[in-house]
Amino acid sequence: MRLSYEETGPADASVVLLGASLGATRAMWAPQVGALAERFRVVAFDHRGHGESDVPAGPYTIDDLGGDVIGLLDALDINQASYVGISLGGAVGLWLAQNAPERFQRFALICPPSNPAENAQMWKDRAAQVRAEGTQSITDATLGRWFLPEFTDVDPVRQMLLDTPDEGYAACCEALSMTNLLPGLANITAPVLLITADSDTSIPPETVVPLAGQIPGARLEVIENAAHLVTYSHPDVVNPLILAHLS
Repeated sequence: MRLSYEETGPADASVVLLGASLGATRAMWAPQVGALAERFRVVAFDHRGHGESDVPAGPYTIDDLGGDVIGLLDALDINQASYVGISLGGAVGLWLAQNAPERFQRFALICPPSNPAENAQMWKDRAAQVRAEGTQSITDATLGRWFLPEFTDVDPVRQMLLDTPDEGYAACCEALSMTNLLPGLANITAPVLLITADSDTSIPPETVVPLAGQIPGARLEVIENAAHLVTYSHPDVVNPLILAHLS
């Protein structure tokens, strides 16, 4: 399984992996890469089924998506890294923190779904819709959840959604439909920063805030006047939080 990735920053610096949202590519991290690359070797990757990564037939599982990240570390001969993930990438981060603690130093998890299986039918229905009608059928609704109306610079993100392979998107929906990461939260040992957005309707803050009490030592930040893709709409607020945590 080949994940597409892009490296930025000093080759001898500490490594930070960036895991994107469902329906987005590593390009969604453009507002973060420059700031992070001043201090870190940044590896931004596309999940399986997304961007330029391989698109195997689905369904996928969270074990597949997390295992892909471990495979990428091995392929790049990286023993340890920190990890920043949003949305689907945040769920993958929770999996990595529970299943590969020896490979990761710190996590910054933004709007992470911890128990998407609770809404399994919704994810299965969306997978079926995308297979039947394409990602264009869910793009407007997705952008409406990802950004508040006053944020208008959405065209690059719209294009990412439209360009996402239908099978890759659908199969990742199926992975989320089978994912419940709540039982292992108490076993996480790495320092975790949780970031949520007060107007996120995709992963509502009331599903993220309790995680701070279930992950030992986790720190929580709530971004005001922001929706789901807060890294893209509010980098001036989010970037300093991520940098402070990783440093």
